[in-house]
Amino acid sequence: MCGIIGYTPAQTDPDILDVLLDGLSGLEYRGYDSAGVAIADSSVSVYKRNGELSELEAAVPDGSVDGRAGIGHTRWSTHGPPTDENAHPHTDCDGSVAVVHNGIIENYRDLRAELEAAGHEFDSETDTEVVPHLIEMSLEQGAGIETAFRRAVDRLEGSFAVAAVCSGTEGVLAARHRSPLVLGIGDDGYHLASDVPAFLEHTDRVVYLRDGQFATIRPSGVEITDESGALVDMPVQTVEWDPEEAGKSGYDHYMRKEINEQPRAIRNCLRERIDEIDRSVSIDEIDDLSPPARVQLVACGTSYHASLYAARLFRDRGITASAFHASEYDADAIPIGDDTLVIAVTQSGETADTLGALRDANRWGAETLAVTNVVGSSASREADHAMYIRAGPEISVAATKTFASQQAALAMLSSALTGECSRGFVEALRALPDQIQSILDRSRAKAIARDYVESDAYFFIGRGYGAPVALEGALKMKEITYKHAEGFPAGELKHGPLALVSERTPVFAIISGSSKREKMIGNVKEAESRNAPVVAVTDSADAVEHHVDDRLRIPETRPQLLPILANVQLQLLSYWVANRLGRSIDKPRNLAKSVTVE
Repeated sequence: MCGIIGYTPAQTDPDILDVLLDGLSGLEYRGYDSAGVAIADSSVSVYKRNGELSELEAAVPDGSVDGRAGIGHTRWSTHGPPTDENAHPHTDCDGSVAVVHNGIIENYRDLRAELEAAGHEFDSETDTEVVPHLIEMSLEQGAGIETAFRRAVDRLEGSFAVAAVCSGTEGVLAARHRSPLVLGIGDDGYHLASDVPAFLEHTDRVVYLRDGQFATIRPSGVEITDESGALVDMPVQTVEWDPEEAGKSGYDHYMRKEINEQPRAIRNCLRERIDEIDRSVSIDEIDDLSPPARVQLVACGTSYHASLYAARLFRDRGITASAFHASEYDADAIPIGDDTLVIAVTQSGETADTLGALRDANRWGAETLAVTNVVGSSASREADHAMYIRAGPEISVAATKTFASQQAALAMLSSALTGECSRGFVEALRALPDQIQSILDRSRAKAIARDYVESDAYFFIGRGYGAPVALEGALKMKEITYKHAEGFPAGELKHGPLALVSERTPVFAIISGSSKREKMIGNVKEAESRNAPVVAVTDSADAVEHHVDDRLRIPETRPQLLPILANVQLQLLSYWVANRLGRSIDKPRNLAKSVTVE
């Protein structure tokens, strides 16, 4: 959701304002409706505006702004509408302290009432504004800025990442509690941010802060302390992302670029994990993980659809498996034993609902595994084991290459844990990158999008492994086109949704050459008899030629891997429909990339 950036230059030469604005640009993908910066020197200069980052850029002064420390923020409105007044940073009464904050301060009403009773005046409707006033109160009592900051944070309840600057100082103070913060160790200075892309062009050396930790970045270095104030020595890690991966590379949209990056993403995911000679899958991260009696997968959104796919893979290999919406996962009511493996599937590793489910599973004594894209994320640290999907940075809000990589990772995981892996399955895994590339090179999705762009709604149906693909196809259509779309198992078509089918509601049917093909054709006929156009996403185009109006072809593969290929066609379909409608494809309205509040 919201994005935080902080920076202290090692020397006076770098323009701190430019670095902050560039950092905020790197966080736009998270979703936001206002933006602002604060720069501290002998005083604190604050600039903030409702709207796009371009509105903020127009509001800041021409030329450089002097300062030895700065913070910035992209806000996603929770407390109060998007206005200039509600935009971050927020300041204390005399403007000497500025604060930015992600998350929700649950006890802010009580804190605000206390502060107002003490004479503090508020300018916004946000929960965040209590923080600079709490700091101000301690400063008035004679505390130093670091003590005042720590006292303020100690009084907050909820989930938060917070950063502050103060006039007359040259550092940025920060703390995290269930909301991500990462430090960047650069030659030009020191950075902090909600996510690595904010400073990736400056450094690939990072420190991931943990819950309860405080950090101060100064021109002279970084200091990290725990809740008691004791110094903490944290490892510096190297992010294996090329800065070019976080740019558009000439594409009109990040989403299109990331769809086209899927062959490389899958190759990275498979690298050193499959052995065609031995007909085996070997995942180093889970070498010490025993085969479980049952598997529970917890996830949200696109990751939940990947989990539905994985649950079927595990069941087909003889392990009892279920997928749960993380927000509905109730460990008190769901049987969990020491023979249960709970898998948290989360692209960012910071999704609040998924982390909550993971913590519940840990508390009940289950073995836990995080399947994530981000090394050092909360999920990867809090789970007993972590498997990385290696998709690289994904900037567009709509997940594409991370979904494909999640599917590939989970396919390998199901084989590694059960020991069921044939030469044919390994060969099919190895073929995936080239097969995806062939889809990208030959897809007719753009032409089909043109034919159906004016439709009233879109239906997506599938059976078996195709059912999660139908759900994901509908989600992508909803996310970036703002059109009504539904996905469901094909057998459910006649149990209600058929009432909505008409000549203006195309049906996209995932049809494989498997034994379920004839049943799918029966469902297709049900739609056709109501005059609905039907487009098959299929690896057996000739077999369905006389039953559908058009086809999106995919190469033949194992039934277990068909979803990875079919989904590429549906991603392209949604992209081209949204493109023709002129939607904000990378930053769809009301949505955020990383949902870090429950």
